[in-house]
Formats: sequence, structure tokens, C-alpha cells
Amino acid sequence: MDRGALVDLIEGNDADGLIRFVDGLCAARDWDGLVELRDRCEEAVERGKQLWAIAEFAEYRLALEAPGPYAAAVVVEGSGRFSLGPLWEVAASTHAWAELAPHLPEGPMRAMAAHERVVRGEDLRTDGSIDPHVLEMPLAVAPWEPAYPVAVYRPDKADFPEPDFPPSQWAELGSAGLPLDDPVALDALWELVRPWVDQSNGRAESTAVEGTAPAAVAALGLRRARLARLDATTALAWLAWTGASGGAYGRRRGTPVGRHDAWWSVAALCDLLDDWPVAPAALGEAAASLHWYRWDPGDAVGGWAFHLAVEDPREGIAWAISAADAV
Repeated sequence: MDRGALVDLIEGNDADGLIRFVDGLCAARDWDGLVELRDRCEEAVERGKQLWAIAEFAEYRLALEAPGPYAAAVVVEGSGRFSLGPLWEVAASTHAWAELAPHLPEGPMRAMAAHERVVRGEDLRTDGSIDPHVLEMPLAVAPWEPAYPVAVYRPDKADFPEPDFPPSQWAELGSAGLPLDDPVALDALWELVRPWVDQSNGRAESTAVEGTAPAAVAALGLRRARLARLDATTALAWLAWTGASGGAYGRRRGTPVGRHDAWWSVAALCDLLDDWPVAPAALGEAAASLHWYRWDPGDAVGGWAFHLAVEDPREGIAWAISAADAV
């Protein structure tokens, strides 16, 4: 590493040059050099240089590309605040649990990285080093669960693919259902999109009614909408995708959080929260007992959108939520 060139870039506050320097260190797999660059930039920030973003970018690249010991070292509380995603998710997206586990300290970040490996297919039920209280979720994906849509992190960007949905069809919704007071279920659905509203530009509204899913959508003020019936597996994947995101500008929460909030939503809709954490088999049966619909108003949605309707045919009640956040 050319330390003289690095010092010149830092003292010149040359962010573009420092990004190229980071790229060069990663290409050379000079991880010690990247740690030094991060440390020098952090020291420069204390002297008034506007290089905090470069220090964070260096940590992001360490989490993404460096060997386990280096990646684990940046998975700490408070790191990656302005990264493309939480660094525990970034690191766990490209490292097996066996690579990270020996180097991660005990605590919440270790548990979150473990749960990220779980949603990517690892079975960690026999690992006693993971704090079970951080995220009360099974350390293996149940057979009935979906292949959750996970983040794809790259050096300069990230993708957050949605699940595949069946085609929707226009439908006349009929009369709106009678309003129903169900704050627990509606709060669980709101929690999925709360960062869209609280941290970004999103808007959301929801309702619970006596009747069917179309009657719940109609209660939001629509006469017609495009509807697609979802199986429970696709619905759960979509709930998790929504709960993982921060919308257009909010902070991403990560797929394990999305998985947790998806389970919580199903439990709330089926009145199972008193049994939390719900046994996986019971949660799967509850999800399958509901009728799930993806809907949209038919106009240009764009950006981040979550239009869901759910019906409990046994109880004769339904819920609908509409949320959107423009980029």
C-alpha cells in the first residue's frame, strides 16, 4: 500500500480518490491496508475532515469481501449506520457461519448474523452460543417456510428482490365490510412498514372488517382493484421482504427481522400471540388457514409498495393494508 498517496488523499479530503483507493486495496486483497485506511479516515474525521462516509465504505467492503476474522471485526453495535444494509447482514450474506462464528463476540450482533445464515439455509439449532432472546425465532427454516428473498450485496450497490407473484386480475370489490376493532392485528401489519412511514416518505392505512378480503379492500375506499390470490408460502415471503426493508430512505432492518415480523403478523391475525414464540408447525397451520391476497389500485405504484388483504374464512373477518413509499 502506498501510504504517502493515502495520506495525500486524506489531507486533500479527496473522497473520489479514496473510493478508488479502497477498490484497489480490495482487488489486491490487502485487508490490513483497508483496516488502516478506515482507521486513518476515522482519525481525520476527529480533525474535521468530512471522511466518515469513506470509513463506513471501508467497513462495508471488509464485511462483504474480507475473510471471516476481518468481516466479523466490523460487526459491532453502531457500525454501518449509513451502509447499504446492517453489517451483520452484509457479512453473513457472503460468509458461512463457520467462518464468522469463531470471531464474533457474544451479543445481539452475533445472534443477528446467525439468523441471517439461517434464512440462507443453514441449520444452527445445535449451536448453543447464539443468544435465543435476541430474536425469538427457530434457528432453522421449517419445511413449510419459503425460500426467503434475501439481500444481494455488491461492492457499490445492493439488490432486494421481491418474491415471484402470480398475475393479478381486475375485480369489482362490492360493498365495504363493517369496521372491526382489532388493534393488535392491525399494529402487527403496520409494524411491517413502520420504517417506510417513520423514517422515509411512505404512507400507509389499514382496516379490519367483518367480511371478506375484497370487502376489507373496499373499506379503504376502492370500488375496483387488481387482485391475486397468494398461497401462504408466498405470502410469508412477501411479509418478510416488507418487514426487512426500510422503504426508500429508511434504515434496512434485515431479513431475519422481516422473518420475525412475518411470523408475528400471522400470530396476531390468528390470535396466537399468547403462545409466543409459536411452535413452527402451529404457525404454519395458522398461515395456511388464511386466505391471502396481493392487490393494487391499478394506477402507477412504483417505488416500494405493499398492498395486502387477508381473510379468515372461519371467523368471517378480514384485514387490508395499503402502504407505498416513493423513491
